[in-house]
Amino acid sequence: MQNIQTLNEFTNVKERAILVAARISGQLRREVEEFLDELALLADTAGAQISARFVQERKQIEPTYFIGKGKIKELAELAKKLHADIIIFDDDLTPAQLRNIENYTRIKVIDRTSLILDIFARRAKTRAAKTQVELAQLQYLLPRLTRRWTHLSRQEGGIGIRGPGETQLETDRRMIQKRIGTLAGELEKIQKQRDTRRKARKGLFKVALVGYTNTGKSTLLNTLTEANVLTENRLFVTLDSTIRAFELDSHAKILLIDTVGFIRKLPHHLIASFRSTLEEATTSDLLLHVVDISHPFFLEQIAVVNRVLRELKIENKPSILVFNKIDLLQDTKLYARLREKYDYAVFISAQKGYFLQDLIEEIKNRYDHELVKVECVLKNKVDELLNEIGSMGVILDSDYQAGNFILQFQISRINFNRLENRLKKRYNGTLQTEFVFTNHE
Repeated sequence: MQNIQTLNEFTNVKERAILVAARISGQLRREVEEFLDELALLADTAGAQISARFVQERKQIEPTYFIGKGKIKELAELAKKLHADIIIFDDDLTPAQLRNIENYTRIKVIDRTSLILDIFARRAKTRAAKTQVELAQLQYLLPRLTRRWTHLSRQEGGIGIRGPGETQLETDRRMIQKRIGTLAGELEKIQKQRDTRRKARKGLFKVALVGYTNTGKSTLLNTLTEANVLTENRLFVTLDSTIRAFELDSHAKILLIDTVGFIRKLPHHLIASFRSTLEEATTSDLLLHVVDISHPFFLEQIAVVNRVLRELKIENKPSILVFNKIDLLQDTKLYARLREKYDYAVFISAQKGYFLQDLIEEIKNRYDHELVKVECVLKNKVDELLNEIGSMGVILDSDYQAGNFILQFQISRINFNRLENRLKKRYNGTLQTEFVFTNHE
């Protein structure tokens, strides 16, 4: 299935949207408003014009209409008055809730996940990203096939129905399941190709830029490497991983990897769908956790990123906290407090180029710490061992003395442990060699 350019995209006409949220008992009003601010940014990124925000306070979510029958009537009247084209809920709706709300309001309704998927469909450029987006869209669509949006049959698409959404009325469950199987197979092939490319990068020190969406990761990559990655003041501008080489000094070359940004309320199944996109982060040697210090809720954003890193099981990977956009920070007292609290962090402006050398020096320190130089004397199985070591590290020098092959190589500590374990399993004690760390502290 290919994404189809919609009439709204062609004519640049924005859909009028109403944003809806429920404030559950005990939840701070400030938090709800912040979630809606972020939803508004997402909607703007997808091409919508925000006509109104609708918040209802409830003890718990209403199972039929999410916000209750009385409020759904108010929402329907408001949508009619404002000539709204779409209603966007800040939380995921069940298939029944989605169907009930659409039947009552007679307007297209989507939830946060559908909106994010719509943006992903716009942003995906590579074959891998497009395949992952379509797979996630179809997995989301599958339980929602009960003839949705029949009242929109004369409409030419719009937010939330790009890609497979536009053919859903002609697509039955069996065909979608078959397509999901095909896409899963394609992703397996793409994964094998990625693994092959990743093997070619073994031995190089890899630094992944992670963080909340729109914190300036791509700007930082551009500034350091002249990568020309697209940057906008919008969410999810970067969806595909971008990898660029960077020289810390004349003797140290690393790879910088830009990754997709994280966001609050990102459903677990979306994280699972895009796990392969984030694999560059999982296989990296160091994480740069980039934070927008000028954002009023940057502490909450840090917590969100840490939560996703835990889901990816890389929360204990070596990392550097990078506070970006210090040129936009008005509160100098906050800057002083943060420097005191996070004495291990680096404070920069990627856009202005402020204090980037501090960041480079910190990366260099971690590089020197994580990589070790090893010397070994090989007495047997020389060719096999050279291939093993060369696949996981960088061979620096070799010499042949008194019937023995002396080898010097550089490798990360993690890969060295893997190398030792692999050699023990493969040769079962028959290997005659000894490893000596020449720069071991």
